Amino acid sequence: MAVSDELRITVNPLPAIERRSWKDLLRRVIAVIESYDARGLVIGLPLGLDGTEGPAAKDARAVAEKFQRSLRIPVYLQDERLTTFAATAHLKAGGRSDRQIEQEVDSEAAAVILSDFFAGDRE
Repeated sequence: MAVSDELRITVNPLPAIERRSWKDLLRRVIAVIESYDARGLVIGLPLGLDGTEGPAAKDARAVAEKFQRSLRIPVYLQDERLTTFAATAHLKAGGRSDRQIEQEVDSEAAAVILSDFFAGDRE
């Protein structure tokens, strides 16, 4: 997960949320939304490099639909191609160890996804 300030100037990664069950995930996401007074939820859409949708993208769309039915804020999908690569490069440039990168890459990728969303690079 990642959050931004109200002016969308900074984007900061948050600790990753492990998916255990839908109820647990929803409860934890709602807690973050309320804590930060979030105005929307952006979910990464894992497309193939050629832009095609596979099973993971279909799963992301299904999760987005479930969140949209359960939340009072808009839910958006954002192309997440190469975000893990960008996140890994950013963490390496910051001097993180391989172990730290492994632990932080999902949260950092979420920050890249949110930054891309704000930049208008939408699906």
